Parts: sequence; C-alpha cells; structure tokens
Amino acid sequence: MVAGEASGDLLAGLLLGGLRQRWPGLTGVGIGGPQMVAQGFDAWWPSERLAVRGYVEVLRHYREIVGIRHQLRQRLLQGERPDVFIGVDAPDFNLELEANLKAAGVRTVHFVCPSIWAWRPERVRKIQASADHVLCIFPFEPALLAEHGIAATYVGHPVANVVPLEPDRQAARRQLGLPEDAEVVALLPGSRGSEVDYLAHRFFEAARLMQQARQGLRFVLPAVPAQRERIGRVAREAGVADLVQLVPGQSHAVLAACDATLIASGTATLEAALFKRPMVIAYNMNWLSWQIMRRQRLQPWVGLPNILCQDFVVPELLQEEASPQRLAQAVLDWLDAPERVRALQARFTQLHHELRRDTAALATDAIEALLAR
Repeated sequence: MVAGEASGDLLAGLLLGGLRQRWPGLTGVGIGGPQMVAQGFDAWWPSERLAVRGYVEVLRHYREIVGIRHQLRQRLLQGERPDVFIGVDAPDFNLELEANLKAAGVRTVHFVCPSIWAWRPERVRKIQASADHVLCIFPFEPALLAEHGIAATYVGHPVANVVPLEPDRQAARRQLGLPEDAEVVALLPGSRGSEVDYLAHRFFEAARLMQQARQGLRFVLPAVPAQRERIGRVAREAGVADLVQLVPGQSHAVLAACDATLIASGTATLEAALFKRPMVIAYNMNWLSWQIMRRQRLQPWVGLPNILCQDFVVPELLQEEASPQRLAQAVLDWLDAPERVRALQARFTQLHHELRRDTAALATDAIEALLAR
C-alpha cells in the first residue's frame, strides 16, 4: 500500500482494519503514516515524504519522489511479490507505480477515484492502464468510470462512518479544555508543509482581525506532528501564539468543538461537512501552479462540499481573494447567521447519509473478488 499524506493515511488505516478482519494474517508494507502503522503496517517510508502539492512544489522534490517510487517498485518486484497493491489517493505517485506493477502481473487497486470529473479528465487513460479495480468514495463515480471500461465499486466514504451523525460539541470542548459557552473558530491550514507556508500566516492574521471585531472568540488549530513546529513558528512570527490554541492532531475533536472553521481546500472540508460545521474554504499556492491548475478545472467549485452539493453552499476564497480581511469577514458572517447555519446543517446531514456505507467491508469484498479472478 501507498498513502501519501494525512488524509490518505486515515483512509488506508480504516481499510486495513477491514482487510485484517477478513485475513488476520495479512502483511501490509509500503509507504504509510501513523494510522496505518497502528494497524500493524510496515512503513518503509513515512507518508509525509510524498505530501507535496502544486506543480512548482513537486518539481522541487521531483528527484527524491521519483527515487522513492523506483526503490519501492524494485523492492516489490524483486522480493516476494504482493498479492495485491493498493494505491490510496496520491494519483501522481500511485498511478505510475500501479501501471508498472500491473504490467509485471501484480493485481492493482486504486482507492479514491482521481477527480476526473473536476479537473484533468485526461487522467482516465492513465487509470485504464494502471488499476485493475477502483474503489470509489462518491456514488456517481463508478458509472463514470464504466463509460471508459474501468471496473469500479462505490464503497462510501470511510470517514462518514467515523463521524457521528450528531457530533457532541460539549464533550469535544471538555476534551480540548475549551469553555462550553465560548464561540470557537477552528483553523485548519492543511497538513502539507507547502500549505502551511502559503496559508497559515493568512489564517493567523484573519484570527487577529476576528478577535478585534468579536471579543471573546477562541481559536484552536489541530497541528499534525510533522507540521507542529512549523505552525508554531509561523504563529510566533504573526504574534498570535497566545491567541491560537495549538493541539496535537485531534482534528475531529476540533471540528466537533467549533462553531465555524476556516479551512484549506482538501479532504478536511468534507470532514467539516460531516461534522455539520459552517466553513470558509481557502487556498493559496505558488502563482504558476495556480495558473496551470485553474485552466484544468471542469467545475466552478473547488471545495468538496460544494462539488457534492453542486452549489456554493459555503464560501470559497482562492489565491488573491484569500486575504485576511475577506477570510475574517466570511467567518464572522457565519457566526451572525444562525438560520443560515441551520439550513446548511440540514444539507450536510443529508450528504452524510448519502456517503455512509460499510466501507471497509465493501472494499474488502471488491478486493477479494479481484484476487479470486
């Protein structure tokens, strides 16, 4: 297995739990993070080595990433070949590796369909050459892949089973040491170093502006271990080290505890939707990477909640629009609109039901059928 970042590690860890129930003697090796290691996975490389986003950023790490892929391919093919290879998201890394392994006779599964319905539709040809089977987390994806002769199974979104339909806000606040009656804003600037570099300072400046406009606001930021030191340094540089509470990980507790969140575009936005929390989605990246990416978009939305709802149910502030002033005002607008929040929560509850399936069992069934063939 290969998972290339914190969200992929979470998905892979949940899948490994289902695989181990079916095959207690299963051995898992490759690239992974702490959630996978907790399931007995042997991580030859840590997943954060692949956690890079953006064309320019990838180029800076290209030689290292390609070297890791080459070493992994050689190790898998020259040693005892795996019964199946599962690439978890990270399509730029995994699809190339899967194509090489498939050509050598190894069965391949790709978990999380690349968002060919949102951007880079040409990737469908790469999927055809790479994956024997695709495990899809959104219900409309298998039919889309079937049009191109790609076998796929809808398995639901694993996080939809982890997040309760009615999150306990007060229990989460007690866990984090937050006042039960305070207004709390969660700051989630992303789990990659490049995201922290481009977004954290903007988020901290927005927090300062929000605090000036609304005394008593509390801010909490769940920092993944690999980024905690970097985030702490940016907080000190921004002069908000005393204003923003940093907690190690615990992003789900933070989302459960908050009244609203300022959040980087990515998987975490779907998690925030499952927690029924109003959000402001932001993103900023290298200018050249953004120019390339914006030309490949197929939909007007970037955030997963908006894509799945096919509407701008939450604001998106991207690139130059993601100024501290606009970010702060968009979050404050949620705090001042309880009726709007309740309508959003109803829509997110409907979405939660649509995504809730026994993901581990459905995925394991599909993998077992592939192995039987």
